[in-house]
Amino acid sequence: MSLWLGDTSLTTTEIYTRGDPTEKLGAMESIVPPHPRRGAFQPSDRLIALLKRSS
Repeated sequence: MSLWLGDTSLTTTEIYTRGDPTEKLGAMESIVPPHPRRGAFQPSDRLIALLKRSS
């Protein structure tokens, strides 16, 4: 974990593990879309044409 956060020691990284789990869950839920759209992506003909030209 210290490598991900850029900390130089485990002592400073350990501070992050002390957080309230309820607050951590709330933070995670705040970045997840509440109602993700379901279904398959249907690209437009214009997008397909653009992709074909660039390949």
